[in-house]
Amino acid sequence: MAVGSLLDFFENYQANGAQIAVRQSSGYRKESWSYRRIAREANRVAREFSVRGLAKGDAVLLWGENSAEWVAAFLACLISGVVAVPIDQASTPEFAARIASEVKAKLAFESGGHGPAINIPSISLHSLSSAVARHEMSSYPSPVLSRQDTLEIIFTSGTTAEPRGVVLSHGNVLANIEPLQKEIQKYLKYERFVHPVRFLNLLPLSHVFGQMLGIFIPPLLAGTVMFAESLKPAELIRAIRRERVSVLVAVTRFI
Repeated sequence: MAVGSLLDFFENYQANGAQIAVRQSSGYRKESWSYRRIAREANRVAREFSVRGLAKGDAVLLWGENSAEWVAAFLACLISGVVAVPIDQASTPEFAARIASEVKAKLAFESGGHGPAINIPSISLHSLSSAVARHEMSSYPSPVLSRQDTLEIIFTSGTTAEPRGVVLSHGNVLANIEPLQKEIQKYLKYERFVHPVRFLNLLPLSHVFGQMLGIFIPPLLAGTVMFAESLKPAELIRAIRRERVSVLVAVTRFI
């Protein structure tokens, strides 16, 4: 991986092509998104930013449940230099509005129908594909980005004090990815016997750990991420067996 910015990492989505990146529920059926489809959707969303006048350094709120659309919107921020501001799907409209005001967000992606409550333009994640379908899917002409540029602002839960925004740069994330990529390279020749490695992610993408195992690590293996529909143990066990899950992404308290 080059050391410039996460633009180099985004190439993994392009290179993995038809490999399945995300498996998720769509009504009563399962829907698969390839790495190529997510990359193309990210390019289209980045072009939508341009049409709306958003530029490098502007903030965008990401307020929705885990989904391939969430990943595409996040990656669009990454390649365009727009700052992603993820908040938990369960956050109240009041909290979302306060965060949007604090970061001066110019756009929100949401999936709970709460767009009007935050008083800024919004796009439903459920209809993301149709909202950006008019744009080209070819590679977006990204601005110059470096390790010092801001990738996202993640807000603390505020359980013990007022929520605080933690600024993460491209370099912060690369510092986690680069050593892992170096070690993973040693084992890729064995990975083909169990390919694809499947991740069942129980954590929200609004948290760093959820992002690492839902967005940043799987592409290094051309792995597949599944987002949990339910946290009921019996249903999780059925999902693990049905989808032949290799990695359960959770935290100790949940286990």
